[in-house]
Amino acid sequence: MMYIGVDLGGTGIKAGVVSEHGRILSKGSIPTKVERGYGPIIADIAKLCEKVVGDAGLALSDIAAIGVGVPGICNPKTGVIPFCTNLGWHEVPFVSELQSYIQLPVHVDNDATVAGFAESIAGVSAGSSASVFLTLGTGVGGAIIIGGRPYSGAHGVGSEIGHMILAMDGEMCSCGNRGCFERYASATAIIREGRRAVEKHPESAIMKRCGGNPERINAKTIIDCAKEGDETAKAVFAYYVKGLAHGIVSIINILDPEVIVLGGGVSMAGDFLLSAVREEVAKHVFYKTMPYARIELAQLGADAGIIGAALLGK
Repeated sequence: MMYIGVDLGGTGIKAGVVSEHGRILSKGSIPTKVERGYGPIIADIAKLCEKVVGDAGLALSDIAAIGVGVPGICNPKTGVIPFCTNLGWHEVPFVSELQSYIQLPVHVDNDATVAGFAESIAGVSAGSSASVFLTLGTGVGGAIIIGGRPYSGAHGVGSEIGHMILAMDGEMCSCGNRGCFERYASATAIIREGRRAVEKHPESAIMKRCGGNPERINAKTIIDCAKEGDETAKAVFAYYVKGLAHGIVSIINILDPEVIVLGGGVSMAGDFLLSAVREEVAKHVFYKTMPYARIELAQLGADAGIIGAALLGK
């Protein structure tokens, strides 16, 4: 059985034809052009779907379903996208609109959810009974996969792990609350703490790396300097790891998953991040003598959105 997966982003749209085992047969991409509104964008998605099917040497009659990952809140039961900041969408009847062009079953879910689903089918958490996926980027996205299915809650807004409140009256979050997990575990958090640190330690290698301009600091700047042994960068990185680890321990205590997968831009730090997080988590797990979730790095990279979205139909 074949499926179409669509990864809908604020700047680009990717789509591909995917086998039931998660293998991509063909794929393509187009710019989103957000300013046009949802109608023309969904029309373009339909055209892209038809193109990748043709590129795979197939017809639409060979496709069982279409799945779409969206960077916002989705209601998988109704097919409506209530809220998507990146696209400026509110209460968009996505499924019915797409089905006006292509008469196939259409499934929609959050982009982090489908990426985590992909890892559970064809990536590092494949075969696990329950897994949690964290995207460590500008914010923190999340996916909960239980019994081979994405869990989105009773109202379609579950798995918003980035907005779990980690610190009462903590750092202000873009959602309006304070102390959200993503304010401590995102690339944005590393950058914020790095800029604060160089105010006190202008002699740090961080300042040399960014040419003396704190506005040029990014997460990679901090991590690279920490790897090289700069004390200020090491302190910023340690603070970041502690925040990420505390959130992971809370996830373990609530869900007891088999695997926790780290994806997103910060995960590109690889084993330097992974070993530090594993060590910090081990200090704080509740049941010291019991097994707990393996913590792993995501494997599928940029293709995860296409694969996971496609397999929503499965």
